[in-house]
Amino acid sequence: MPNLEHPAYPAADLLHLESLVPCRESQVSTLLSLFGERQQFSFPSIFIYGHTSSGKTYVMQTLLTTLQLPHVFVNCVEYFTSRLLLEEILIQLQSRSSGTEQTSPVHCDTLNDFVRLFKQAVASRELQDQTLYIVLDRAEQLREMEANILPAFLRLQELTDRNVTVVLLSEIVWELFRPNMGCFEPFTMYFPDYSIGHLQKILSQNHPPEYSADFYAAYINILLGVFYMVCRDLKELRHLAALNFAKYCEPVVRGEANERDTRKLWKNIEPHLKKAMQTVYLREISSSQWERLQHDGGEPGQLKGLSAHSHVELPYYSKFLLIAAYLASYNPVRTDKRFFLKHHGKIRKTNFMKKHEKTSNHLLGPKPFPLDRLLAILYSIVDNRVAPTANIFSQITSLVTLQLLSMVGQNDQLDGPRYKCTVSLDFIRAIAR
Repeated sequence: MPNLEHPAYPAADLLHLESLVPCRESQVSTLLSLFGERQQFSFPSIFIYGHTSSGKTYVMQTLLTTLQLPHVFVNCVEYFTSRLLLEEILIQLQSRSSGTEQTSPVHCDTLNDFVRLFKQAVASRELQDQTLYIVLDRAEQLREMEANILPAFLRLQELTDRNVTVVLLSEIVWELFRPNMGCFEPFTMYFPDYSIGHLQKILSQNHPPEYSADFYAAYINILLGVFYMVCRDLKELRHLAALNFAKYCEPVVRGEANERDTRKLWKNIEPHLKKAMQTVYLREISSSQWERLQHDGGEPGQLKGLSAHSHVELPYYSKFLLIAAYLASYNPVRTDKRFFLKHHGKIRKTNFMKKHEKTSNHLLGPKPFPLDRLLAILYSIVDNRVAPTANIFSQITSLVTLQLLSMVGQNDQLDGPRYKCTVSLDFIRAIAR
């Protein structure tokens, strides 16, 4: 019995739609109820939010395309200013209205121009008789635009007096959108993360035709057992499944096991999944290089120069600042005179130093340090004379923005800001080279 039912749409289309959006039948059913029939006025604005890779964009695109509903789909990251965004909506509308690709430029400088041109663009009979859907993906970018853009989209149906519904897709909650002066409240809908059962069902649909569905489902079960606790991103899991499946099939291809020898297959794939665990999300090497490493039996770190750490490019003094910050975080203050002064005199070892000389500071973690100590170490490790200019202080701020340094405490401290170095020893070695 199909889960999706609606009197306004053919049962065959709904059945096909249900097969395309597994584990999202509840959300699609709610959207169909909100949309109503084609000629009915729908809710003026709908806000859909959820974590990344929870199916928001895919479900909306599939729903509107499968049911052949007139729509405009715009990514707010690609069209990052209000003018670009409004003009792209008008271009897609004119292309849909005329049935041909729009080539002439559309100029829309203000919201009043957009409302006027929008009414002209939906003047065709097809767009007047049906609800038009404007989908704005990555809608959190609207908060960076002019203050009247978001409230206008939320009540575009009222402003244009047309049958239009605006759908906002975002990864953050509506409370972070709501303007201070108040606005029309959209209908909010939450897309939850896929459970492990949902991921098993979705990923198992991509099984290769030369292998049985049960064999591929067993492989997906093993993959999720390893990666589910650290990665629940459907796109990343699909990438990992495609990347490691050939290694899983090796005993079957060589004739050493059949598809039901789960233990032998697991023994063969286990070390390779552990290697893949080290590079989840990082993409430090390409897929072809990863497959070559698996074939040769090497470690991911064997490809020199491909690590993300070696590709970090910093300005000249920023590198010295980062090295000085690392030294300040992991060396006690009492050792500064011994390490950074040429004529420090004789330093007597105390009982405290003897007691703790075997304790590695790397095991204790980075310690906070004041700004003046950072600059003092910088002046001692740079060969030429460095003037404390605004350029140096701006580079410190940039290192904090890049999360290579972290600021400890509040900015209004009387004794000045304190920092911590957040990078590893291998990172500093790569920078120091």
